[in-house]
Amino acid sequence: MRIHNLYVDADGETHFRDIEVEWKTEGRGGKMSATLPATGIIFRETPGSYDYEWHPAPRRQYIINLDAGVSIQASDGETRIIGAGEVILVEDTHGKGHCSKAIEGKLRHSIFVPIE
Repeated sequence: MRIHNLYVDADGETHFRDIEVEWKTEGRGGKMSATLPATGIIFRETPGSYDYEWHPAPRRQYIINLDAGVSIQASDGETRIIGAGEVILVEDTHGKGHCSKAIEGKLRHSIFVPIE
């Protein structure tokens, strides 16, 4: 299982990388990771007109898209489409930040899981 990760380097530039989930146990119900820390859960609805200019993430958090995707551009120029059912860990809480935009004008429901 892959998680997109948006992070900031020492120069304040944001970049993407992929994180592979490490499996801790495996059984009849499938594979499971270790329990990861979290401090809450936030439900969000984003309109299809969403187009947010450069900004840092407000906190380190996982974002899980439920029914639509989002286009995110890192300050290094790389753009990724984070689709429905995909997870991104945003950690660019300072520096140049990122841009995010709705795709195909679709309303998007997502879950934010803060980890600080």
